[in-house]
Amino acid sequence: MPDYKNIKPISYIKANAAKVLDHVNDTRAPYIVTQNGEARGVILDTETFQMMQDGLKLFKLFAQSETEFSKGKTINQKDLFDSLEKELNAL
Repeated sequence: MPDYKNIKPISYIKANAAKVLDHVNDTRAPYIVTQNGEARGVILDTETFQMMQDGLKLFKLFAQSETEFSKGKTINQKDLFDSLEKELNAL
Protein backbone atom coordinates (compact mmCIF):
# COMPACT_ATOMS: atom_id res chain seq x y z
CA MET A 1 0.00 0.00 0.00
CA PRO A 2 1.34 3.48 -0.81
CA ASP A 3 2.61 5.72 1.97
CA TYR A 4 -0.56 7.57 2.95
CA LYS A 5 -0.25 10.24 5.63
CA ASN A 6 -3.91 10.42 6.61
CA ILE A 7 -4.57 7.07 8.26
CA LYS A 8 -7.04 7.44 11.10
CA PRO A 9 -9.18 5.11 13.20
CA ILE A 10 -12.92 5.28 12.75
CA SER A 11 -13.26 6.81 16.22
CA TYR A 12 -11.20 9.82 15.04
CA ILE A 13 -13.36 10.15 11.91
CA LYS A 14 -16.54 10.07 13.99
CA ALA A 15 -15.25 12.74 16.38
CA ASN A 16 -13.82 14.98 13.64
CA ALA A 17 -16.02 14.37 10.60
CA ALA A 18 -16.40 18.02 9.55
CA LYS A 19 -12.67 18.69 9.98
CA VAL A 20 -11.77 15.57 7.98
CA LEU A 21 -14.16 16.47 5.15
CA ASP A 22 -12.80 20.03 5.02
CA HIS A 23 -9.24 18.69 4.83
CA VAL A 24 -10.12 16.13 2.14
CA ASN A 25 -11.88 18.74 0.01
CA ASP A 26 -9.16 21.37 0.48
CA THR A 27 -6.18 19.11 -0.21
CA ARG A 28 -7.75 16.31 -2.29
CA ALA A 29 -5.72 13.93 -0.11
CA PRO A 30 -7.64 10.79 0.88
CA TYR A 31 -8.12 9.53 4.41
CA ILE A 32 -7.72 5.82 5.09
CA VAL A 33 -10.17 4.73 7.78
CA THR A 34 -9.11 1.89 10.05
CA GLN A 35 -11.15 -0.35 12.29
CA ASN A 36 -9.45 -2.65 14.77
CA GLY A 37 -6.11 -1.68 13.24
CA GLU A 38 -7.03 -2.69 9.68
CA ALA A 39 -7.81 -0.46 6.71
CA ARG A 40 -11.56 -0.62 6.15
CA GLY A 41 -12.41 2.35 3.97
CA VAL A 42 -11.30 5.48 2.16
CA ILE A 43 -12.68 9.02 2.27
CA LEU A 44 -12.22 10.94 -0.99
CA ASP A 45 -13.36 14.32 -2.24
CA THR A 46 -16.14 14.10 -4.80
CA GLU A 47 -14.04 15.45 -7.68
CA THR A 48 -11.37 12.77 -7.22
CA PHE A 49 -14.04 10.10 -6.87
CA GLN A 50 -15.72 11.21 -10.11
CA MET A 51 -12.39 11.28 -11.95
CA MET A 52 -11.71 7.72 -10.78
CA GLN A 53 -15.16 6.59 -11.93
CA ASP A 54 -14.64 8.22 -15.33
CA GLY A 55 -11.25 6.54 -15.65
CA LEU A 56 -12.75 3.14 -14.87
CA LYS A 57 -15.42 3.67 -17.52
CA LEU A 58 -12.73 4.51 -20.05
CA PHE A 59 -10.76 1.36 -19.19
CA LYS A 60 -13.93 -0.71 -19.60
CA LEU A 61 -14.45 0.81 -23.05
CA PHE A 62 -10.86 -0.02 -23.99
CA ALA A 63 -11.30 -3.61 -22.84
CA GLN A 64 -14.56 -3.92 -24.74
CA SER A 65 -12.95 -2.46 -27.86
CA GLU A 66 -10.03 -4.89 -27.66
CA THR A 67 -12.43 -7.81 -27.31
CA GLU A 68 -14.52 -6.71 -30.27
CA PHE A 69 -11.41 -6.07 -32.36
CA SER A 70 -10.03 -9.55 -31.59
CA LYS A 71 -13.37 -11.04 -32.72
CA GLY A 72 -13.18 -9.11 -35.98
CA LYS A 73 -16.07 -6.82 -35.09
CA THR A 74 -14.70 -3.71 -36.75
CA ILE A 75 -15.98 -1.06 -39.12
CA ASN A 76 -13.87 1.14 -41.34
CA GLN A 77 -13.77 4.85 -40.66
CA LYS A 78 -15.59 5.94 -43.82
CA ASP A 79 -18.52 3.60 -43.14
CA LEU A 80 -18.72 4.80 -39.55
CA PHE A 81 -18.79 8.48 -40.50
CA ASP A 82 -21.31 7.83 -43.30
CA SER A 83 -23.57 6.04 -40.81
CA LEU A 84 -23.24 8.83 -38.23
CA GLU A 85 -23.96 11.46 -40.87
CA LYS A 86 -27.13 9.63 -41.93
CA GLU A 87 -28.32 9.46 -38.33
CA LEU A 88 -27.59 13.14 -37.73
CA ASN A 89 -29.36 14.17 -40.93
CA ALA A 90 -32.41 12.17 -39.88
CA LEU A 91 -32.79 14.29 -36.72
